Parts: sequence; C-alpha cells; structure tokens
Amino acid sequence: MARRVHQPLENEEFDFILSMTTGPVLAYFCGTWPKAVEACRAMDAVVGELAEEYGTRFTAVRTDMTRCPEPTRRYGVTGAPTAVLIKDGEAVASQAGR
Repeated sequence: MARRVHQPLENEEFDFILSMTTGPVLAYFCGTWPKAVEACRAMDAVVGELAEEYGTRFTAVRTDMTRCPEPTRRYGVTGAPTAVLIKDGEAVASQAGR
C-alpha cells in the first residue's frame, strides 16, 4: 500500500490525523473478518493509487473497525469496506462496499 495512506492504530490517533489535516480526508473502514478482508484489500489498491496521484488534495486514512470503534460509530459505518469523505470533521459523503 502507498505510503501516503495513514493507518491509525487507535481512536485517538484517528482523531489526531483529522485535527492535523486542513483538507478533506478519505477514511475507509475495513474489517478483519473473512468476508471483509478480500474486499478491503481491493480497496487498499484503489485508495493507494488515488493517494499517489492526488495525495496533495486529500488525506487517506485506512481504519480498522475493530481497533477504532469510536470513529466507526461516529460516522455510522456498519459494514466493511466503507469509504467516508470527511471535511471539517463532518461526513460529506459515504459509500459502502459490497
């Protein structure tokens, strides 16, 4: 995965990344259960390419739903993978994977 994609390990680190970012954040939430792993790997590749090409326009954050339950609840994420576009701490768009 691209170096431009942040991977917070806990709730506080996720919030720190949001607080230090001035532009939009593309947070994508992944799971560790078997059905989610393959879909999240596919999402890793897509987001990694986007981050390499457009990384100066947004910040990408890969979030493990189990390790970061607070952001998962805050943004109404119920399945993995789910992408949430965040601006000024508020979700402005989201898309759940299938």
